[in-house]
Amino acid sequence: MQSKRPCESRTIMTDMVLPSETNPLNNLFGGELLARMDRAASIAAGRHSRHITVTASVNHVAFNQSVPLGSVLTVEAAVSRAFRTSMEVYIDVWMEDRNTGDRSKANEAIYTFVAVDERGRPTEVPPLEPETDLEKERYDAALRRKQLSLVLAGKMKPNDATELKALFMGKQD
Repeated sequence: MQSKRPCESRTIMTDMVLPSETNPLNNLFGGELLARMDRAASIAAGRHSRHITVTASVNHVAFNQSVPLGSVLTVEAAVSRAFRTSMEVYIDVWMEDRNTGDRSKANEAIYTFVAVDERGRPTEVPPLEPETDLEKERYDAALRRKQLSLVLAGKMKPNDATELKALFMGKQD
């Protein structure tokens, strides 16, 4: 299976925050943001795998900044690592002030998707070849996150989590 680059999965969705999507403080509901991120991440995972994809987990969400009514919101998603049948998708959320054009990073998230066939069974996905420094950093960190998740779920012994161990103990031969 031929490898792909993160840029081949990149998905960018831009929309405005409307009154029906805000809480009593006139900020975007967190659930609305989660739905937007899930859609963008699903498209990115589908572009990488060229299969139906399902959300396996929401590994990390950081609501760093409130998104006020009227803001222009851009959700950027790209596959950060591909495993056998799963893909980690890193999502950056940018907020733009309509009046000034100032753009700032508001939030980020990391989702995991699994590619499935027409019967809903997991199917293999292409490997990923990161190119930029940021892509390489996210690629390397994805393995540590996966190992941590497997250890916490009891599906991997801590001693077998070599990348995770190296993070805390330094690389050992």
